[in-house]
Amino acid sequence: MSHTDPTWSGAWVTERLGVRLVDATGSDASADTPRLADLAGLAVRRNPRRAHLIVSEVLGKHIPVDPRVVYTAGWLLGRRVAELLGAKLADTDTRPGSLPGIGPDRAPAPGTGIPPAGVAHLPEPPLVFGYAETATALGHVVADVFAGADYLHSTRRPVPGVPLLGRFDETHSHATEHLLLPADPGWLDRPGPLLLVDDELSTGRTAAATIRALHAVRPRAHYVVAALLDLRTSPDRRVLAELGAELGARVDVVSLGTGEVALPDDVLERGRALVAAVDGGQPATDPHPPAGTAPATRPAPSDVSRVDADWPADLPEGGRHGFAAHHRPALADAVSRLADRVAAGLPDDARILVLGTEELMYAPLALACRLAQTRRGPVRFSSTTRSPVLAVDEPGYAIRTTLVFPPHDHEIDGVRFVYNVAPPRAAEPFDRIVLVVDRTADTERLWQDGGLVPTLRAVSGGVTVAVVPDLVPAVAAPPAGREEPR
Repeated sequence: MSHTDPTWSGAWVTERLGVRLVDATGSDASADTPRLADLAGLAVRRNPRRAHLIVSEVLGKHIPVDPRVVYTAGWLLGRRVAELLGAKLADTDTRPGSLPGIGPDRAPAPGTGIPPAGVAHLPEPPLVFGYAETATALGHVVADVFAGADYLHSTRRPVPGVPLLGRFDETHSHATEHLLLPADPGWLDRPGPLLLVDDELSTGRTAAATIRALHAVRPRAHYVVAALLDLRTSPDRRVLAELGAELGARVDVVSLGTGEVALPDDVLERGRALVAAVDGGQPATDPHPPAGTAPATRPAPSDVSRVDADWPADLPEGGRHGFAAHHRPALADAVSRLADRVAAGLPDDARILVLGTEELMYAPLALACRLAQTRRGPVRFSSTTRSPVLAVDEPGYAIRTTLVFPPHDHEIDGVRFVYNVAPPRAAEPFDRIVLVVDRTADTERLWQDGGLVPTLRAVSGGVTVAVVPDLVPAVAAPPAGREEPR
């Protein structure tokens, strides 16, 4: 694909805003580096701090994608980090040059076991850290690559009673604050390099803020930043290099795609004007976009079912409070059992979407991978999000449709979004959506009129709600006012 190809999912933004993805050349490029346009498209944010949004084609956040592609992208990124760290790896092709068209067998998938030959063994495995909300599953997959690697991701869900290890801000994000809430206060005391995983490295400042915050708690000699896309400009590349010199530490960067985003000087003004034009004169900050909010014709409301996961009491559902390497087999078993129960209620050969919810992405990804391997029909994976993005139902645009619904976990204000799940014009709806939520998010607001379940029900052939327990560390008291699961 190219920026002149009208079917590329960034062509619409490039034509109207002048935003372009520029592939790296010279020393920043290599023969096995995929083109940026093969890994991502473009959309327009509803955010005064940044006009554009890089929309990954391999992350499973904003675009429903084959879950095996999502897992393989993370696996390839992890193997590149392993090579940097000097791990001896099996003779497996880690070049992602044809990543969008990869087969489902290019890498192991969660829930099926990982071949020992494919795991990286190091004397001191890295401590892996992922970013909420977009990269929670990506960081978890990268951690899977390393034998003995433990994983933690930042969170935007406060849990009373869990000590706060640190906090930092992501200034360009719609929701800026990140909290670090490991169940084990000694999480950082383990030796080995610290590996930070994000979907996109735009300036390096968020990574620098994270390293600075964690280094203040427990200094270490080596940090690695891994991202699907490294889009830093030449001046931005100095940020992490200068931080390493300041801290007396080595800071490396690893990515699948490398390049820059070319932005016109007036991109913020042009972005605001474009949002207002598409909205038909509404304020650009309006969280309820009228364009692309629903398909032209809705399927008839359909059935909804619920499955409560058979989940060990001491098994974390993700990395919010830490996920240890020894938890992997138990999660694989729990996901396998859940997949069998979910599959029993799915129509044969149906088009299935497994939908994660905000930070809860890895367990849904594992479930989607398992269903994709055991069912005949197509399975896709994506997740809900906090980020407001303009929807435009055009082939050359990455965000075709939007569904808007209220939050249903610990927060009561604001709205949440799910993109490209309502079918665009002339497209068929999913036959079934498997929505995965944790117990804290299984509230009345999830099920009531206007909530996520009825919203998905109106644009699909049916909804299965799979509820997994969220492990609250023993040091924490239950959140005040928490609703009991249905």
